[in-house]
Amino acid sequence: MSTTLADLRPGATAVLRRVGGERAWRRRLMELGFVPGTELLLVRRVGVGDVLEVELRHSRISLRISEARELAVEAA
Repeated sequence: MSTTLADLRPGATAVLRRVGGERAWRRRLMELGFVPGTELLLVRRVGVGDVLEVELRHSRISLRISEARELAVEAA
């Protein structure tokens, strides 16, 4: 079974394996540092708006849970 970023619990680390979704969206994420092989930390889940805060490459980025479902990860 494949695990996505949306499946992680706060405080969990994982390695990004695949970026899915539309081509323009994949490109934008990769510009932000979401490149396969990158280690991610799920900092927190924000209840309002179903948002996740992710730390990667010394930056924190917020994503919608629906967007996070497009990112396949592997536990680190």
